[in-house]
Amino acid sequence: MRAFFEGIEDLFVNGLFAPFDLLREMQNWWTANSVNWVFVVIGFVAMVYWLRQLRIFDASGEEDTSITAHSYM
Repeated sequence: MRAFFEGIEDLFVNGLFAPFDLLREMQNWWTANSVNWVFVVIGFVAMVYWLRQLRIFDASGEEDTSITAHSYM
């Protein structure tokens, strides 16, 4: 059973995370953090899309905004 977990360790440490080791050893901060910047851009695009969809549904007037619209209010 120990060999199984050591195999998983070897797969991740020496295989899947190898590109991140190269990024970590770079001298340029901006390039080393390129993966983080990609995630930031994806999150920003998703937020803009979500806000535009909220604006569309708000403008259509379908939502019941009365005080008794929801049972928990």
